[in-house]
Amino acid sequence: MTISDVPTAIEPPASAPASRKRRSRRPVNALAPSHRGDARLAWILIAPAMIGFLVFALYPTLRGIYLSFTDFRLLSAPTWIGVQNFIDLFQDDTFWQSLGITIYFVFIAVILTLAVSILTAAVLHRVTGSTVLRGLIILPFLISAVVAATVWSWMLDAQLGIVNQLVHALGGDGIRFLTSREWAIPSLALIHVWKNMGYTSIIIFAGMQTIPPSIYEAGRIDGASEPKMFFRLTLPLLRPILALVVVLNVIGAFQVFDIVSVATKGGPAHASNVLQMYIYQKAFGQFDFGYASAMSLALFAILIVITFVQMRLLRASESDNA
Repeated sequence: MTISDVPTAIEPPASAPASRKRRSRRPVNALAPSHRGDARLAWILIAPAMIGFLVFALYPTLRGIYLSFTDFRLLSAPTWIGVQNFIDLFQDDTFWQSLGITIYFVFIAVILTLAVSILTAAVLHRVTGSTVLRGLIILPFLISAVVAATVWSWMLDAQLGIVNQLVHALGGDGIRFLTSREWAIPSLALIHVWKNMGYTSIIIFAGMQTIPPSIYEAGRIDGASEPKMFFRLTLPLLRPILALVVVLNVIGAFQVFDIVSVATKGGPAHASNVLQMYIYQKAFGQFDFGYASAMSLALFAILIVITFVQMRLLRASESDNA
């Protein structure tokens, strides 16, 4: 008997892998008995999220849009008045003053948050890789804004605050951070920066992690210093991330309310009466929910414009990097 005479029945047929491959490509039949209950299970799983979205997001939004075209006081039924609320809005000096204060707050908060966050992310990326330090940086973002505003109100107190105690120890005069017209908005912006810079830093740090190390190695070979590589390499490559961060911070700063409500309550003399605070006063102070809804819709339109600018910036950054 030769080797060629050994029976080959134990070898798998040549067509077996092909048949298994064909069976693996066969689409799943959703109507098959084994999958008949999948659709019902899927609806059961997504039902809580859908109900929450409809009850707490979609319905209040549609209700607010409707109320913005009505005269609605708390103890009376809504009365349709068309666009009269928006006509009054354009003639309301307090609204425009609050919008100007809000823009001033947004400008200071976004500029400082971006600068501090970029510097912090650069230190995390180029100097240290400590996970403990990253956790400490993100910690203020996890604290409630009400708690943060309360603590900072104590620290910035004109008489007993620790910040003014340090100012006195250095030979300076006390500063009325939250009780003067000049310092109210900058002080609130600093609280906002302290609260949100950790989250922004982590986003920028994640963007820096995507930059290939070979780019920095090529820069070192060319004799570039760390500051030069930061401005010539890191910042241009972070343009899409920075555009996203700017828009997120602008939207968040426009919606500031809790910090102002706890720290200054819109004072002194309406110096920190941001738009959200004015909407709250109209709705829950004067019970004019129709006019407050119109202002909320105007703020929503402003945020829509900001989102559109975000998309244009991101698209421009993608075309530049293409």
